[in-house]
Amino acid sequence: MLGIFAIVTILGLAGAVLLLTLPDGNAFNARVERIFLENDNLASQAEVKLLEILAQSGTAFSDTLASYRMVIFVLLVFAAALLVAALVFLVMLVSLNRRMAQIERSGIEVSSLIISREENTVYLNTMGFKLTDAMMETLAVLAEARLDDEMLTGSQIEAVISGKSEADCDEASGATRIKRLRDGLGNQMVSELLVKNIARRGYMLAIDKGVIEVV
Repeated sequence: MLGIFAIVTILGLAGAVLLLTLPDGNAFNARVERIFLENDNLASQAEVKLLEILAQSGTAFSDTLASYRMVIFVLLVFAAALLVAALVFLVMLVSLNRRMAQIERSGIEVSSLIISREENTVYLNTMGFKLTDAMMETLAVLAEARLDDEMLTGSQIEAVISGKSEADCDEASGATRIKRLRDGLGNQMVSELLVKNIARRGYMLAIDKGVIEVV
């Protein structure tokens, strides 16, 4: 609000100074009238015609200054509107960046995570995501690990889903399953923050385990 007030005040003062410093629109007509009064002995047709041309020029000059004042006023209004809009958008952008940084630090605020195996759908708060069987298996494994306060590597995820021993599974297979799950969740920001990748430790769901429900 202070920034908007400052912008409007500065432009208002600038416009007032500019308009006040413009010459009077009737100044030209006043000079022509003075010529008429001081030279009442003009008799030739050429002199009278010249004074008529001067009078018409004064009227045109007055109209031009009036239009200039209107143009200056409109430009100042547009400039004030654009600067105010730019300031508002800047404040909104800074606020959004701060909010995004806060979300990155704290993770997504999930009040409910319901995994429905029958529907192949996961309900995240009020949003429903339709997933494939493989994606549902990956999410279910991560949910069970979160309930046990565990963190799984890519090879462990692949071992649980495929039924093979961990030694026979590689990290890339589990990472691929995680990538497909994130793609299935759609929103990159949501999926990246929901399924956390802790360096050299593994993957986990970055939510409170109390909100997880598997049906």
